[in-house]
Amino acid sequence: MGRYITRRLLILPFVLIGLSLMIFIMLQFLTPVERAALYVNNPPRTPEALQSIIQTYGLNQPIYVQYWNWLDGIFHGNLGWSKTASMPVINAIEAYFPATLELSIWSFVPIIFIGIWLGIQAAVHQDTWIDQAARVFSIIGYSFPTFVFGLLVLMIFYAKLQWFPPGRLSDWAQAIVYSSSWHTYTGMYTFDALLNGRLDIFLNALRHLVLPAITLAYVNWALILRVMRSSMLEEIRQNYIITARAKGLKERNVINDHARPNALIPVATVGGLLLFGLLNGVVITETIFNYHGMGLFVASAALNLDAVSVLGVTLFEGALLVLANLIVDIFYASLDPRIRLE
Repeated sequence: MGRYITRRLLILPFVLIGLSLMIFIMLQFLTPVERAALYVNNPPRTPEALQSIIQTYGLNQPIYVQYWNWLDGIFHGNLGWSKTASMPVINAIEAYFPATLELSIWSFVPIIFIGIWLGIQAAVHQDTWIDQAARVFSIIGYSFPTFVFGLLVLMIFYAKLQWFPPGRLSDWAQAIVYSSSWHTYTGMYTFDALLNGRLDIFLNALRHLVLPAITLAYVNWALILRVMRSSMLEEIRQNYIITARAKGLKERNVINDHARPNALIPVATVGGLLLFGLLNGVVITETIFNYHGMGLFVASAALNLDAVSVLGVTLFEGALLVLANLIVDIFYASLDPRIRLE
């Protein structure tokens, strides 16, 4: 496995360079004047100021020189200026990504564990009422549009019952978070609240996470359930499971120690891609619940025709995808010793 990881890490820079080249080519569809206006805080008001910006950023130089300058800027953390967030794109990513990461963590854990458990129960109790109920649950969740389910839970639990509000924090909690007494460690309010010893802030932040987390979890539970059920049904029909039962092993041990580890391999692929999708920022969910994460930021940037922000986030998300694929491949080997990544 060590050789495989080394080989993938050596290939990683070339993949990222290829990705950056694609992003740079997309930038070339903008004229030098348009790109000059996108890379500064205040748009130039005179032709002289505009030409000065073009000269400073080398926007009138040959393509290969522009690409090298742009790539050098990326290595130094310069992804351009975001007019949507009124700050550099790299700072906007640093500001919004922790919110998306927090939502992803609180959504991903129940998605995986509950989805796997439901899939196992449906497979073990095939064609019983448990299996039928799980399949109906899966079909409804898989076919339910995210925006419909999100608006439904928002209407019931916020507008009607007023249990779980949208956003990330209440006004009183937000005032404490932005005060000088608050120490920011991760940018994720639930974790920072525990590190600051503020249980009230933790509960308030968790309360705001309930509705978007439930929306993401329910829609994705169905996918994990179906994949786990199909994989589990295939495994429990294998000869080694029949042999294990013939040896007198308890059914619980047969399922948990023999069938489940092998059935988890397809789930690892789906789960890795699912986590990557959550980390990219779930645009619809964050927009519905006014949750200020990467999804809402990218949606606002697209509506404002903020090309630099969109492409900067695209480059960041592409790097995440490459790393996610590497992690999933390594996770394969830990789940199944039969897999040799050499």
